[in-house]
Formats: sequence, C-alpha cells, structure tokens
Amino acid sequence: MSKLIGPGKSVTLHFAIKLEDGQIIDSNFSAEPATFTVGDGNLLEGFEQALFGLEEGAKQTLKILPENGFGMPNPSNIQNLPRSQFDGMELEQGLVISFSDPGNGELPGVIAEFDDKMVSVDFNHPLAGKKLDFEVEILKVVDA
Repeated sequence: MSKLIGPGKSVTLHFAIKLEDGQIIDSNFSAEPATFTVGDGNLLEGFEQALFGLEEGAKQTLKILPENGFGMPNPSNIQNLPRSQFDGMELEQGLVISFSDPGNGELPGVIAEFDDKMVSVDFNHPLAGKKLDFEVEILKVVDA
C-alpha cells in the first residue's frame, strides 16, 4: 500500500503558508492537524499538486508561484465607486471592507486609494501575485 500523496489519497498534515519574507499567513503547527482528500476542493489545486509524490513522514518547504496559488492580480477586479457610498466611514489605504456580492455572500475589498469623489476598491485576493512558501509535515497518507 503506497504512502505517496496522489489521487485517491486522504492526507493528514501540519502546514504553514508564509510570504517570501517569512511572515506567516496561516499555520496549524500548534493546533490539530488538517485532513483533506486529494481533489475534494479543500486545498487549492496548486498547493495540492505540490504535495504529489511526497510520502508519510516528509517535512518540506514547497515554493508556490502565484499562478499555482492565488493567481495574478486582475486589473478588472479593481472597482471605482462613488465616495458617497462610504458616507460616515473613515477611510484609509489598506482598510478591508466587507461588501455583499450578487449572491448575498460576503466579498472583502481593500481600499486602494480615494479622494473626495471616488474610492478605488481592490477585490483581488490579498495573496494574488505573491510567491508563497508552503511548509508541510505529512503525518498520514491513506487510501480515501
């Protein structure tokens, strides 16, 4: 029975996602390990693909390029909205505001810039365009 990660496997692991400068974005090393089944959508495909071929017990830091992680920033995801939509709000660059998407879900947007008339809001994923380090410790690999 193969202990290599690939299609049809369930994987239990500790992980940390870090920016190139070492800043930790997410980690479960000090918590319960995460378990996912390859292809179940719980892990971005690029992160999942990077794990293929690793075996139970492996400890590794994998480089994730933007196109395999959260994608590249899309200029059409930056919207210019009238300042009047933000009446009474104290705005600052980098402020994250939650908007309603068409399906009544929450969509975070980051204030990119603003003046008296317009507010530019960036709806790209905050990690879009970033190279990431995906540190993993594979605890268990079993058939799903």
